[in-house]
Amino acid sequence: MKNPIIGITLDYEVSGGYSKFPWYAIRENYLSCLHKFGAIPFPLFHENSLNDYLLKTLDGLVITGGNFDISPTLYSKTSDGSRNIKNKRTNFEIDIFKKFIQTSKPILGICGGEQLMNVAAGGDLIQDINTSIETSIEHEQHNPRNEVSHEVNIKNNSKLFQIIKKNKIKVNSAHHQSVKNIGENFTISASASDKVVEAIEHTQHPWCLGIQWHPEFLITDADIAIVKNFIKHA
Repeated sequence: MKNPIIGITLDYEVSGGYSKFPWYAIRENYLSCLHKFGAIPFPLFHENSLNDYLLKTLDGLVITGGNFDISPTLYSKTSDGSRNIKNKRTNFEIDIFKKFIQTSKPILGICGGEQLMNVAAGGDLIQDINTSIETSIEHEQHNPRNEVSHEVNIKNNSKLFQIIKKNKIKVNSAHHQSVKNIGENFTISASASDKVVEAIEHTQHPWCLGIQWHPEFLITDADIAIVKNFIKHA
């Protein structure tokens, strides 16, 4: 078997921090978790004109998270808690997702990547969990991101359950937004006890899964199973 080449989306900053000029970034473990199980991660330049070529070249797609929100203008008439909008990144990710969903190549959305896929499919988001619902769960956990913080319930009839073989798992958590109304051809496969959506999956595509937590940290057996199964299908 060949080592599959996995396209992985980058974060984008106009200036500040690393450089006063625009720059791309990605956390190292997004890449190393793929390489660990035999894949070759390929970071993606935000240029929509390349996406048809990338579609032919890549064997799978990971849409990553980051410290930003999708513009609420894409799914709502009002802004209610969204912050740090990055339209260039979002426009690129929507375009490449819509191209990949027409293929059988696997797609994994992580945190903001899950939210992106849902919006691209016509769904919407809770713009700020703490001001929108009553919950005792810290979805932006205070302990380190490489530790778990709360429990997630997995639906028995989901692809996610087939992958991890468990009804309940512990996950890390680093988000203030979440999926609200589900996009076309998606279904909920996992939720927290406060009903916040923790995973979605596509009903028509052979492997398209959105995860609200960060399996790239490989904290649990469930995280490892998700990454390995994704690479297997690639």
